[in-house]
Formats: sequence, structure tokens, C-alpha cells
Amino acid sequence: MNRFDDLLSHAAATKDRQIRELFENDNRATEFSAEFGGFLFDYSKTSIDETARALLLALAERCGVAEKRAAMFAGAKINETENRAVLHTAWRNMAAEVSVDGRDVMPEVRATLGRMQTFAEEVRTGRFTGQGGAITDVVNIGIGGSDLGPAMATLALSSFADGPRCHFVSNVDGAHIHDTLKGLNPETTLVIVASKTFTTIETMTNAETARTWMAAKVANPAAQFAAISSAVDKTAAFGIDASRVFGFEDWVGGRYSVWSPIGLSLMLAVGPGHFAEFHAGAAAMDRHFREAPFTENLPVLLALVGIWHNQVLGHATRAVLPYEQRLARLPAYLQQLEMESNGKRVSMDGADLPYNSGPVVWGEPGTNGQHAFYQLIHQGTRVIPCEFLVAATGREPDLEHQHLLLVANCLAQSEALLRGRSLAEATEIQRKKGLTGADLERQARHRVFPGNRPSTTLLFNKLTPFTLGGIIALYEHRVFVEGVILGINSFDQWGVELGKELALALAPVLSGESDGAGKDGSTRALAARIRALRGA
Repeated sequence: MNRFDDLLSHAAATKDRQIRELFENDNRATEFSAEFGGFLFDYSKTSIDETARALLLALAERCGVAEKRAAMFAGAKINETENRAVLHTAWRNMAAEVSVDGRDVMPEVRATLGRMQTFAEEVRTGRFTGQGGAITDVVNIGIGGSDLGPAMATLALSSFADGPRCHFVSNVDGAHIHDTLKGLNPETTLVIVASKTFTTIETMTNAETARTWMAAKVANPAAQFAAISSAVDKTAAFGIDASRVFGFEDWVGGRYSVWSPIGLSLMLAVGPGHFAEFHAGAAAMDRHFREAPFTENLPVLLALVGIWHNQVLGHATRAVLPYEQRLARLPAYLQQLEMESNGKRVSMDGADLPYNSGPVVWGEPGTNGQHAFYQLIHQGTRVIPCEFLVAATGREPDLEHQHLLLVANCLAQSEALLRGRSLAEATEIQRKKGLTGADLERQARHRVFPGNRPSTTLLFNKLTPFTLGGIIALYEHRVFVEGVILGINSFDQWGVELGKELALALAPVLSGESDGAGKDGSTRALAARIRALRGA
């Protein structure tokens, strides 16, 4: 029996009902929303009714979400394929004890956070200097979770930034580091190399390039490097003093690591105080996730909406649409968080999944997206559930009139997705413009909006460090709940390995050191053409 059978049956029985019909219940907006800590999560503009919600809640209970949640927070090794605990929450949880293999990890966590704070204050106050004086710029070199998290959060909290300017390099494409370093002064630049193993090929290639760039002007470039790594032997060989090396355990996955030393660039930008508020927002969401009943639990409800749209209704993608310019990198961050976590094809026991796993996640900030891909969302042939995020208040008081326009656009889009525009309405609009006959019908049909397209809205008062921490933790726990319901391991990422292995094998083929024997015909032909072009 498919674990979604009862939900599939209910969806089939109600497939002809319009979402707006559910609003005949005047209390629907209240009954199908939940609040916590300044957040309002409204999922009333979906086709979930009382029966569907009850079935979804029962599914979460049946799949053991509560038990798996307790195991995660207790330090159990729920990442079974790597035999690891999953404790990114420990970095924002100042509780008395969090145990892994019988050892309390919190003293080490606190000590590392203290070292980060000391170093950040030294840089921000000018006590730590480069060869040319106080540090003006920080370049964070990482990839994946070592880049997306701090880059997204630093942009999101840019209105709180009062430290050195932070820049982020991830792509091994030389253009990325070239264009980043081009306008900087090596004598006042601090470089952070973020790689837990200090072997990530993209990161270490960029780190060597940065060291060469700095060495042209700085007598001892390693003195202006810091490392986020647990490989202290390798950081020492690179020349980085141990006082500027910050490590973390393997029970923190890369895409969950912004709370750990991976967030050092964010701390440098906004200061330890605001970084602590960022942690506090996430810790508050952790407590809510652990303590609130499922009926009021924001991460659980967000996950159940995702399951309803993807596994039950078959909508293969979801759009994350923050109406907040400083959250411009949030969709990219969530792409990794959700697609690397739940983009799996086998269950925990290794059996093929009999249903689809995670959806494709994408998006852009409003209102830019309205002039790009909303056409497809409103009038395309496939339904794309939308997740709107919006702050009631902007951070620029003198531009509040613009923020109100922004919010109006957000609410208007979700309303338009819900109600649409019928052929009769479109025809009447065109008739008033003087159209008649066949031209009237043709023009009207182009202006029909099907409507009945689902969306959720996450509303908060203002984007602050505390709020951002809550948003990220909300989505982290959403991923966890969906993974438990799907019966998969959300905390490994074997899908990234094969391409990396093949890339190493292809390097000598591209340089001409190997003839590429064993490669497919297409790959050999492309490599030969690249060699020819480079030779030319």
C-alpha cells in the first residue's frame, strides 16, 4: 500500500472543486493559518480542506515524525548512510548539554563561538590588521553550503552591516575570483578559506589563486588568511596560524552550517551581537518545532503543504518568492537545502521509492519575477505552487510608500492565482473596449486566467537577524519533516560525488596527457574539440 493512498483518493474525489469555494467558510483564513514568534503562515489559499489536513497530520504521526525529531535533537545517528548525528541545531542551542556518543559537545561549541567572537571583534575594531592597516574587505572562499549560507545571510542582513565589506567566491571559473579581487587592496584584505577537509578542489584552487594575488603585495600572505576547517594539519601546511582556524564536527552538514564557523564572514559583517540574535531566532524556531502540536507547528504544516502539492497532487516544482530584495539569494539557498537533502531515489533501507521525492525549488524576489516568469505561473499549462514571503514593514522608513507598493503586489499575486479571470469576465472587459464578433472571442481567450492555483504566505513584521534565523530554521525543519514522511535520508548527498570523480579523470584528457580511452564518443569528441580550440 502506498503511504499516500488515502490522500490520493481524497484528492481525486475533490479535484473539480475550486480553492475559492473553500472560502465560503468565513473563518477559513484563520483556521488554515498558524502563528509563532511574529510569523504568520497562511496556507488557506491551497486546496487542503479539513479532511486533507487530518489525513496529512495522521500521515506525519504514522511516519514517526515526532520520534525522529526527538532522535535528531538527542544526537542519535539519524544520518544512517554516513553513521552520523545531525546536530546543526547545537550551534544555536545554548542548553546545558547535547550529547554525541555520550560526550557533551556544548563546551566545545561555546569555546569555538567565543574564539570567533574574539577574532571578529579584533578585525572589526582594527586590532587585527593587514600589512596595510585595518581590514577593509573580507573574501570568503567556499562552495555549496560553505558559500550559499553566509552569502545569502550577509546580503539579507546588509542593513545591519557595519564591519568590513564581505565578498564571496565559489565558482572554480577563474572569472569569479578575478572579478572579485580586481577592485580590492591585498594589503587590507582578509581571506577566509571554508573547507572542512581543506581538500575541496574548487575551494583550494581559488585559495591558491588568492594567495598568489596577495603575495604580489604582502610579504606574508598567510598572515591575512583564516580557515574554516577541521584539517588542522593541512591549514598549518598552508601557513595559517592555529588561532585563525575554526573547526566543526562532521555532525554539521555543509548546507546546514551557516550557524557554525562557516558563518564567520556574517559575524564579521554584522558583529557578534547581531550574529547572536540570528542564532536566537533559529533557537526559538527549534523550540517551537519541538514543542508545538502538529496542528500549530509551522515547520510541520509547511512540510505537509509541500507533501500535498508534490506527492499527492503531482506538482513537480515550487516557486519561493520573497517580496524582500535582501532575500534575493534565499531561493538559491533553499535550492541546495531542499534539493540536495530530499533529491533521493531510494528509501532508508535502499529500496527504490514508489513515489516521487523532493520537488524542483526555484524563484526570484518580487517584483522582479512578475516581469519574468509569472506569466508561466498564471497562464501556463502546469500548476506551480507558490510560496510568498513578505515583511509588513520595510527597513527604510523614508521609503515606506515603496514598501506598501511591494506588499500590495505580493498580496495581489496570491489573490490573482486564487481567483483567476473567467472567459466571461475577459469577454466583458474586451467588449467595453469596443471589440465584437470573432475578434472579441479571440482576444478574450488570451486574457483568461485559470486561477485555482495554490500559494502560501509567510508574513513577518520586519527582516531582522532574529527573523532571518527563524526563517532558515523553519525551512530546515520543513526539509526534515518531508524527508521523514518520504522515508529517505535527508542528510547525505551522494549524488554530488560521481561528477566530481569523473571531472578529476577528465582533466588529463583535456590537457592531452590521456587519450580518453573508455570515455563515451560524445565526451571524447568534445574533449578533442576543446584541446584543438585551446591550442588554436
